[in-house]
Amino acid sequence: MFLEYKAIEDINRALENNDTHAAASISQSYLTDLDSIPLKIAVTGVSGSGKSSFVNAFRGLHNSDERAASAGVVETTIKPKAFPHPTNPNVTFWDLPGIGTKQFPADHYHKLVKFEKFDFYIIVSSDRFRENDVKLAQRIVEMGKTFYFVRAKIDSNLHSEQKSQKNHDEEKTLQEIRENCIQGLKEQGVTTPQVFLVSNFELHLYDFPTLQETMERDLPSHKRDVLILALPNICSSNIKNKKEVLRSQIKFHALISAIVAAIPFPGLSITADLSILVSVITQYLFQFGLDKKSLEKLSSDTRKPLDDLKAVLKYSCSGKDLTK
Repeated sequence: MFLEYKAIEDINRALENNDTHAAASISQSYLTDLDSIPLKIAVTGVSGSGKSSFVNAFRGLHNSDERAASAGVVETTIKPKAFPHPTNPNVTFWDLPGIGTKQFPADHYHKLVKFEKFDFYIIVSSDRFRENDVKLAQRIVEMGKTFYFVRAKIDSNLHSEQKSQKNHDEEKTLQEIRENCIQGLKEQGVTTPQVFLVSNFELHLYDFPTLQETMERDLPSHKRDVLILALPNICSSNIKNKKEVLRSQIKFHALISAIVAAIPFPGLSITADLSILVSVITQYLFQFGLDKKSLEKLSSDTRKPLDDLKAVLKYSCSGKDLTK
């Protein structure tokens, strides 16, 4: 928010001095800077806890996608590896090796993976959080940064519970898992632990919406907007937040268009407007998952014909097929 206010102040000052070129330049620089604000998210935990699958789910990818992090039943991450967000490349998810392995012993883990470079940390476990997880959390706090305990593979636990018990109570099971994790962390010296229960394959269920709200609240405003645009479109609140972030940028695009229109050069205004319009609409399609590749994935996930999805989008856009 501070960056936006600063840009608006600079633009107003330039316009007061009748320097439209500077005003347009400031607007363009602001939009360019927004697209280059880095956000580095570390996902770590013990071997085989589901880190890679969580990274893929957060990025809106299946484990089978060619851009996905390798996932398996054993430790598959042998060194820190960066995975850019598919539509927001300035957002990078770092899939870190499991702590406590021979190559990455707990006492030297933070140095080996260069812990200090990340914006925040997600510590993943598929059962109880262990001593090494707590050591990680303590080190992160010492650096003045934020971490989140994520209990993954919740769907697997619920499925096993459902098969083993005749009168299965999902809410009761979830509460027992949460309390078990919290109690384990308290026993290891964590005073007020918060644990988020997550399914890597049904990200909209359980505690992921609460996790994303907490992350948004903890980040500074300029990083918060970057995170919002990187979040998968799993619920209406995500889409609404993305809409507000993108809406806040419209005035800067409009100012550039207006200033170009004031230049007495035949055809320049129309050409510039078309360029701006195509660029902005393309960005919106990607952000809301309405581009061709995203619709193909949605068609596969929902088992609805791709042509039906495209027909709805075409109708909403006054007959224009924007997915080509």
